[in-house]
Amino acid sequence: MLRFTLPRDIYHGAGSLEELKNLKGKKAIVVTGGSSMKKFGFLDKTIDYLKQAGLEVETIEGVEPDPGVDTVMDGAKKMLNFEPDIIVSIGGGSAIDAAKAMWIFYEYPDFTFKEAVIPFNLPTLRQKAIFVAIPSTSGTATEVTAFSVITDYKEKIKYPLADFNITPDIAIIDPNIAKTMPKKLIAHTGMDALTHATEAYVAALHSNFSDPLALKALAMIKKSLVDSYNDNEEAKEIMHEAQCLAGMAFSNALLGITHSMAHKVGAVFGIPHGCANAIFLPYVISYNRKACEDRYADIARYLELEGKTKEELVDSFIALIDDLNNKLDIPHSMQEYGIEESEFNEHLEFISHNAVLDACTGANPREIDDEKMKKLFICTYYKKEVDF
Repeated sequence: MLRFTLPRDIYHGAGSLEELKNLKGKKAIVVTGGSSMKKFGFLDKTIDYLKQAGLEVETIEGVEPDPGVDTVMDGAKKMLNFEPDIIVSIGGGSAIDAAKAMWIFYEYPDFTFKEAVIPFNLPTLRQKAIFVAIPSTSGTATEVTAFSVITDYKEKIKYPLADFNITPDIAIIDPNIAKTMPKKLIAHTGMDALTHATEAYVAALHSNFSDPLALKALAMIKKSLVDSYNDNEEAKEIMHEAQCLAGMAFSNALLGITHSMAHKVGAVFGIPHGCANAIFLPYVISYNRKACEDRYADIARYLELEGKTKEELVDSFIALIDDLNNKLDIPHSMQEYGIEESEFNEHLEFISHNAVLDACTGANPREIDDEKMKKLFICTYYKKEVDF
């Protein structure tokens, strides 16, 4: 038996943020990241709409781009003091991920982070609060997923928390908020969304429910990502919905080793998550094609790429990703990104071992061990062909 879980309600379209006025409750706490939501007035709008709903409101601001365990625990303490029955998070994936994790430890203060990182091991949530997610970026789709990525800075490891319990109750997909993204963020989050859809389509738990969402997202991204990057307003709206579709797909089908690798280099080298996914994806497809070439070929056919054979179609799909990286000014290797060779070699064993242990690895269509992961990382550093 498989499971397919989505938020109870998804409000979308320009101005959908106003739906906050219709929430029912007593207290709401708003979790957000840096200054962008305040700068563009969306944090004030959020607070105002919640107050119009008759709610007492507190805020947790300043969540860092890669939220750490300390940030999560500090936020949970603030929630314990305030006792909200609604948790609202507005901002990028990091802010929403942090708020999801805070939610866990608000409801269960004695639960530990070591217990939380075990996939699908969370206790039942919604004993104290429901969760509302409002993304400001078009990529992570954490507003509709069962995932939260938290960094343990002491161990230098990013941990994906995975459990259907942390799927938000309500998602608000308002493109007006995402239109404030800078170009580099558009590029990185857009390629993150493309990676989500691609990995979901070939992942171990893909199904007739997730496949259409993944394919539709890929078609929308192919059509609109570059135009969005070049400041086309309509394309930005399409991308904001495309990333959400990709999120619905991967939250249920799961992901693969592109994300496993990205999680580990993000914590060690500081490569932004979407950028790391964009670098690694062509190499991972080359590795995985031995196990699921027909699935990648399906994607290429759906996107109307050139090729008569499965091999030609998969090559065309890899070429499309390389072309997108060119147009979005994303490097094609870790070396091109700027990681020093000595630093890469110093951490190679560490990132390889931990990428294999990552929660996303189990759903990858082709098995991998430490030695193969090490070889794959070497290919991504020196821009070598994956021939194993």
